[in-house]
Amino acid sequence: MTMTTIDLPQVGESVTEGTIQKWLKKPGDKISKYDPLVEVETDKVTMEVPSPVNGVMGTIIAQEGSTIPMGAPICEMETDEAVPSTAPAAPEAAQAPAQPAAATPPSTVGGLIEFKGVMGPSGVLDVGGDGAPAQAVAAPASAPAPAPAPAAPATDGRAAGERPRLSPVVQKLAAEHNVSLDEATRIPGSGVGGRVTKQDILKYIETRSAAPTAAPAAPAPAVVPAFEAGADEKVVPLTAVRKRIAENMTRALEIPVAWGLTEVDVTGVVRARARLKDDFLRNEGVTLTYLPFVVQAVAQAIKENPLVNSRWGGDHVRLLRRVNIGVAVAAAQGLVVPVIHDADQYSIAGLARAIAGIVQRARDNTLRLEDVQGGTFTLNNTGVLGTVSSQPIINHPQVAILTTEAIVKRPVVVGDAIAIRSLMNICLSFDHRVMDGNDSVSFMQSVKRRLEAIGDDVVVY
Repeated sequence: MTMTTIDLPQVGESVTEGTIQKWLKKPGDKISKYDPLVEVETDKVTMEVPSPVNGVMGTIIAQEGSTIPMGAPICEMETDEAVPSTAPAAPEAAQAPAQPAAATPPSTVGGLIEFKGVMGPSGVLDVGGDGAPAQAVAAPASAPAPAPAPAAPATDGRAAGERPRLSPVVQKLAAEHNVSLDEATRIPGSGVGGRVTKQDILKYIETRSAAPTAAPAAPAPAVVPAFEAGADEKVVPLTAVRKRIAENMTRALEIPVAWGLTEVDVTGVVRARARLKDDFLRNEGVTLTYLPFVVQAVAQAIKENPLVNSRWGGDHVRLLRRVNIGVAVAAAQGLVVPVIHDADQYSIAGLARAIAGIVQRARDNTLRLEDVQGGTFTLNNTGVLGTVSSQPIINHPQVAILTTEAIVKRPVVVGDAIAIRSLMNICLSFDHRVMDGNDSVSFMQSVKRRLEAIGDDVVVY
């Protein structure tokens, strides 16, 4: 065997460096291809870097705590195999259209194994480029995991009590069936040292599909920092992700923002959902919320008003063909903005399944890189928190963001009579370099018209 250098792989054009958090292998360890080598934190994701080859661990070059550029050497390995290139995919490949069907998990050769979360404020951290393709996921939210069996003694180099790591095959199956990585590691494993095998994950998926699906858990309450005795202040170091958020919000200040609000009568949406939700939950295993109705209306309105789905280019405006809608989700680790790719191609039922999938992964902190790539427009739902009017921050480099507010019952004049109707405000922040008031109002009126047209005859499939 010959000594070969292993480099820190590229995970995206905009990711330029990473910080070595923890080495998972030590010199002299025998390593199989795809075994996780090291945990690395970037400004967008925390990931495990897998071994691209079979071999024996050699010298560690990048020490824990060090920050190095992508593509820099991190360790040496003795191997008889050629190390795959860590260069990013060719631009032509990135232009291939994605289908809104089942997701295709990314390659794990020298790349991302586990995405542990990306945070951002209300309109904010979209780690993708200008509409870069990624597969959308239309899968039901995961069911609660069964209580794990007593852990078998670790015989694969793990510390006592440490959960068994998952092989790439198991991770791929888990991703395809919307099983979170945390959930998968709790499955009783029949492999060596309690490892979860392919047969274990398939059996679990089959068993889980027959179980009722629970509603997504509520976000965890904010952690209150503990102050030292007698101290009036506490310094909290910024994570790489929080630094990135601060940079992105500062960049957003260069956008000349205008704002508008439109009132929408969603009485028909409320009635339709009330009529359909029980059967939908029984048939689909996910809850039918108001959000799929709104996302569909927004996606179709974007096609009528393409300026809201564009990019400012300094001396030009670049219109984007694909409609990839980011949906803000409140998760325990912060607000995340996963993306529904090609949202205009989904039915209401398909959107409900897709939203349930990304919401569950966001709250499980198991979003994948493609889940947060390529957003072209962002939808925020602060109404779930009870707000009736808000002004979201535009997700740079996007040019607009829409917020839906709380649905409230109010008396309104209908014809010559007063009636109690369910009303909802929609608020739009937009880049005034790209759009004028007429363009923004046209878009909001298109959303309003579509939502108000929903009645008992609505088609969800």
